[in-house]
Amino acid sequence: MLSSSEQATSSVLIVGSGVFGLGTAHALATRDEFRHTKITVLERVDFPAPDGSSIDSSRIIRPDYADGAYTSFMAEAHKYWRGDFGADGRYTEAGLCIVTDEGDGAGKGEASDYMLKAMENVKSRLGLKVGRREDRGQVEPLVSAADISRVMATMEGDCGTKGYVNWTSGWADAEAGVRHMRKLVERTERVDFKTSEVRRLEFGDGKIESVELTSGEHLKADLVVLATGAWTPKLVDLRGVCSASGHVLAYLDLSEDEQDRLGRNPTLLCENSGMFIIQPRGRQLKVARHGYGYANPTVIPHPERPDSGETITVSLPRTKMDDENLNIPPEGDRACRAFLKKSIPYLADRPWTHTRICWYTDTPTGNWLIDYHPAYSNLFLATGGSGHGYKFLPVIGDRIADVMLGQDGDALGAELRQKWRWPVQKHKSDHVWTDDWRGGKKGMILDVELGRSSSLSSNGVR
Repeated sequence: MLSSSEQATSSVLIVGSGVFGLGTAHALATRDEFRHTKITVLERVDFPAPDGSSIDSSRIIRPDYADGAYTSFMAEAHKYWRGDFGADGRYTEAGLCIVTDEGDGAGKGEASDYMLKAMENVKSRLGLKVGRREDRGQVEPLVSAADISRVMATMEGDCGTKGYVNWTSGWADAEAGVRHMRKLVERTERVDFKTSEVRRLEFGDGKIESVELTSGEHLKADLVVLATGAWTPKLVDLRGVCSASGHVLAYLDLSEDEQDRLGRNPTLLCENSGMFIIQPRGRQLKVARHGYGYANPTVIPHPERPDSGETITVSLPRTKMDDENLNIPPEGDRACRAFLKKSIPYLADRPWTHTRICWYTDTPTGNWLIDYHPAYSNLFLATGGSGHGYKFLPVIGDRIADVMLGQDGDALGAELRQKWRWPVQKHKSDHVWTDDWRGGKKGMILDVELGRSSSLSSNGVR
């Protein structure tokens, strides 16, 4: 563990420039403990990575968590989203309507419990006022389908049977937010950026000796930080700790009138199916699912013993950078289409302009993995986002720096640090399926689901 004395360490190499990587770089560059530290960020492709999970049209910004620690943490981040960080269209506070649907039975009880706990947390931890928006209410319980239809009026569909709307939640232009953080890092003039892909880590006796690049170059640093998201299991053995899972996103174009109409609604999120629709941006609507996702089992040399001949099987991302014709599987296409048809019936038959698989790094509980590796003293992991890390972009770096230095900062920091520790006991299976609340079906394999289609064009993408 780093010391918080006069100089923490002489050099830090951060691998990855997504939310956790850039956040960490900014925090180190602006913290007094690292004022003499050489900081390098290594990117595998030119920034921003088009297949990175944080590079997208939009992400939900919400404090609505069943786990109150993340509700309180989001209160910190929200101050920045509502300030300069969210300026120039990077953040829109249009509300979040969380519903359950009794007609969609999968996980109904679990989803309802999550929703009720989330509503209680935003009321008790944030002190939000209960009531209708026109009465200056911030959290509005919705006790019937009619209530939900009133709030989601311009969708004109069946959006759920009960729920609530938090008018203090919103959404972010995801790519714009990451680009803004990159600019903030660059302004410090403390961070060197290098573009090259990592071939492997060179493991020595209880430490990382160097990072070998595909170019053959070797980079050395006192501390190596893996902020490599769903690609992390390729570099270190994380079986039973976290896994890559792919999630469906589908997009369609709108007219100016449709953009205006649908832009008046809050984001719609159905807890028991995991399906959601964020307000459209730039005349484009996104339909997506926060689910168990697809595993992509891949046989690779054991990353910590590459010369042994031993192989392991881990789930790794497969994206349009690997196959430009890759679209979402038929199962995911049907789920998005059915949710669109039910919620916005007048768009039911409009073809997708494109689809995409977004890759999470899932942990068993949905808590992140932000900790030193127990076997390698100079290897720190900042990963395991589990599909809910983006919203903390303005503040995650300082919390990561606290963990590096063995500091809690405050009571919330101590609570989060416990949640983010390397697990005492690994998951019973090598592949991890997150059991927080998820939609879809557990156990789906990407190739199997893709194989159920006679051709990739059957996804209805024009």
